[in-house]
Amino acid sequence: MSACVPTRPTDPAPTPGADTPPTRPPGKRFRIAGADISASIAVFLIALPLSLGIALATGAPLQAGLVAAAVGGIVAGRLGGSPLQVSGPAAGLTVVTADLIQRFGWRTTCAITVLAGLAQLGLGCLRVARSALAVSPAVVHGMLAGIGVSIAVAQLHIVLGGTPQSAVIDNLRALPAQLADLHPAALSISLLTLAVLLLWPRIPGRAGRIARVVPAALVSVALATGVASAAGFRVDQVELPSWRSHALAGLPEGPALGLVAAVLTITLVCSVQSLLGAVAVDKLVSKQPDPHRDVRRSDLNRELLGQGSANIVSGALGGLPVAGVAVRSTANVRAGAVSRNSTMLHGVWVVVAALLLVPVLELIPLAALAALVMAVGIQMVSLYHIRTITRHREILVYAVTTIGVAFIGVLQGVALGVAVAVAVALHRLARTRITHEVRDGVHHVRARGQLTFLAVPRLSRTLHLVPQGADAVVELDGSFMDHAAYESLQCWQDEHTAHGGGVEITGRDGTRIAEPASASHSCCRPWTPWRNHHCDRPQEEQGAGRPRPSGYQLASGISAFQRDTAPHVRGELARLAREGQQPAQLFLTCADSRVVTSMITSSGPGDLFVVRNVGNLVPLPGAESGDDSVGAAIEYAVDVLKVRSITVCGHSGCGAMQALLNTPPGGAQTPLRRWLRHGLPSLERVGAQDRAWARLSGRAPADAVEQLCLTNVVQQLEHLKAHDAVARRLAEGDLELHGMYFHVGEAQAYLLTENSDAEHLPDEVFAQVAPTALVEGVRAETRRASA
Repeated sequence: MSACVPTRPTDPAPTPGADTPPTRPPGKRFRIAGADISASIAVFLIALPLSLGIALATGAPLQAGLVAAAVGGIVAGRLGGSPLQVSGPAAGLTVVTADLIQRFGWRTTCAITVLAGLAQLGLGCLRVARSALAVSPAVVHGMLAGIGVSIAVAQLHIVLGGTPQSAVIDNLRALPAQLADLHPAALSISLLTLAVLLLWPRIPGRAGRIARVVPAALVSVALATGVASAAGFRVDQVELPSWRSHALAGLPEGPALGLVAAVLTITLVCSVQSLLGAVAVDKLVSKQPDPHRDVRRSDLNRELLGQGSANIVSGALGGLPVAGVAVRSTANVRAGAVSRNSTMLHGVWVVVAALLLVPVLELIPLAALAALVMAVGIQMVSLYHIRTITRHREILVYAVTTIGVAFIGVLQGVALGVAVAVAVALHRLARTRITHEVRDGVHHVRARGQLTFLAVPRLSRTLHLVPQGADAVVELDGSFMDHAAYESLQCWQDEHTAHGGGVEITGRDGTRIAEPASASHSCCRPWTPWRNHHCDRPQEEQGAGRPRPSGYQLASGISAFQRDTAPHVRGELARLAREGQQPAQLFLTCADSRVVTSMITSSGPGDLFVVRNVGNLVPLPGAESGDDSVGAAIEYAVDVLKVRSITVCGHSGCGAMQALLNTPPGGAQTPLRRWLRHGLPSLERVGAQDRAWARLSGRAPADAVEQLCLTNVVQQLEHLKAHDAVARRLAEGDLELHGMYFHVGEAQAYLLTENSDAEHLPDEVFAQVAPTALVEGVRAETRRASA
């Protein structure tokens, strides 16, 4: 059997921000994937009613929504930097555009759209796209929520059969009179549209899965149109004038300052919404079970250029402003789109519909479109975002931005939100609580918050309350200290220790984070980030270029431990010496010097029972290894120490796995080769055709060595189950087995979970350990796998 068969090709990782699409080999004909065609139809069915509804909400000609949808799909889809993001008339631009039409008229609004597109081209050429993402999420979501409130309040009047005003406050004042003068036909159509929008995604069972193939927006508008026609309701309907009379952009007319503000507003809203949408699409694509290899991460500067070009064309042709749209982009990704062809095709379908389906479109009641857009506006006020922002204590920024956008204006509301966000950040920097108390004869000084120059006077006063010669503990409960605060603290520490006092500087959890004065001469400090450093003695202690004595580093490390670390761990080690070791976990890993078990597991003395060998191998019971030390350690850990879990940890670049792959059969049986025989089952598992490979979540293994390293972890877990002590505890249900892979170059740990696919064999998947929620999820999956 072949030792290593590359049955799964690994593509090179795409370069983030690449500008050009993959080139086709010479002579290969251009083809559109079937997935792109089906995805484009799904997006088109959502875009058609939404584009008409947004045009209605802005007060623009309804054809302007179709123009923007077509241009956004074709131009932004072809030139943009986010292949799967769908652009078109966005609900987030409704209030801005409606205000511009009210103030300047439609032809000037088109000219403003063209100028905003030129501004976006300039920003794209300056490559400042990433800077736009520095805006606080609370401000962005507050802006969208304010726009959503404005849309919902305005469209509510059309839903009730009336006509909206231009301002939110005017719409709220007119609402009681509108409620007293209801139009039953319009209200019935609107309620039917809203009911279908709400209930269509909730149809249970197989029928629901089939029904959800057709977008709820299309079904609701189509059903409302059918009911209105069948019942003979007298309601206002869509009116699409002849394309011959379609209004194009004209020369901008109005006060220069107002025009500049309008261009800046359109540029800001379009750019921020499109860039945030591109980032969201990237996240959505990465979560797909099998992302297409040609789908690259978004190039945000190119996306700005594409959006700018689309706005220039859309404005010149008499269309609405264009931006990336979340609803259509999400539908595009989930429908299985694999390239920008789906986005462009959806624009083509819009053109076809605008030319050939005018009689059908003119049957749509305006009340149905108003209800659809009102629902979109309500959804823009996201409860999920509100909860997230509340957890981060930025609800004030969100609320001020929302109210400002809704009642003052988009640009003014965003500026107000940014000002509040800056004020909140400065308040957090300046707000520092410094306390002093004496416990058991030790003076405790606690600084809660960020230590900046603004807190230096209070810090200095509090530190000087500590008498000379006394022992002091300074606890820093914050994440930032500027140079002024550091210098003040360091000067006091030097002065206090010079007069015989003791100073210990700790973090929130009591861990030591500061350098003792007695060790200021040392360049090897346990509180600095770990690194494989080589500390040089002072130049006067060794000649230039003279190598250090072989035992110096070992002796220096022991000396540093006795001086700096031993005083802090002596009490815990004394307790362990009295009570004996009680580790919760047996950790079996490779002897590789780069795998530091205590560092990658954040463990300390007494936490792990560690067994290390070349290749993290677990010999099968009774194997002719000539060394039962691994089996003895497993038996001792399971039966005597009663560990509750066993982890087998492999790592990237394992020399043992490289030796397994590269060593030819035969030859002298050295101790290393005799030991590596226990890895041959892993080699056979890689080459087996009836078994799925172990893999990393989100990407294929980098090479054959990484594939073998991953597979070896899975195989050694199988070997563990063959040991009587392990099998017995597993049957009793009080022992867990875990697989772990540590990528040395990335400093990233992966935990083994399981993934099932109806069309493939089960894969052993190593899931990346990052946020807390993912860690908990992986732990749960691992427990189920071990059971």
